[in-house]
Amino acid sequence: MAAGPDGPEVPDPGADGAGSRFVPPERLPAAWQPLLGRPALAELLGHPLALAALTEMRRLLPPRVAVHSLRSYLLADACARSHGTAYDRVGLLAAAAFHDTGLVGRSPLGRGGFPGRSAQLLDAFLVGHEVGPGRRAALTRAVREHMRPFPARDAGPEARLLHFGAWLDVTGRGERHIPGDRERLADLAPTPWFAVSFSARVVACGLRRVLPGSPVAPR
Repeated sequence: MAAGPDGPEVPDPGADGAGSRFVPPERLPAAWQPLLGRPALAELLGHPLALAALTEMRRLLPPRVAVHSLRSYLLADACARSHGTAYDRVGLLAAAAFHDTGLVGRSPLGRGGFPGRSAQLLDAFLVGHEVGPGRRAALTRAVREHMRPFPARDAGPEARLLHFGAWLDVTGRGERHIPGDRERLADLAPTPWFAVSFSARVVACGLRRVLPGSPVAPR
């Protein structure tokens, strides 16, 4: 992985991927720190796969989109806790870190749009960290389907939770399930007018699907 702008990376000695590298939590962006201090995230910061995912998120995403990804994870976790839902916590953090990475870049997008591209990037990351196929399938599905109006009936907990967190953070939908959490996280890490700028990114990515030279013809 390429070193980020905030300082050198350090080797990852853990078992989630040989030769992986990550930035220590204290060297991650200042805007993230109030969210990283929340128990649901702080508890994961000693896990090599979690730190590697956060390092990649810092490298790949614009600052405001990265903050949205962290808030989405925290909202998803709050929903899981309120309903007693068991799920892959580190895996969902990785999925949240990558779920909007397909929004970045100017190259044409094929079938699946930006969520499909985000899922491809997540899968490559997970393969590099020796995550098994079953776990990868659940996490990449969560990313690939997070822009559906509603989760599929057979979606697993990771897909349902990522969908819930991402939509709640941008649109406010589902707030009755965890009242007040969205506002508290927005106060900790504000991104004014994020819904407007995010919608513009999504529209721009929709146009990228039909640019001349796209390897997949639009349907």
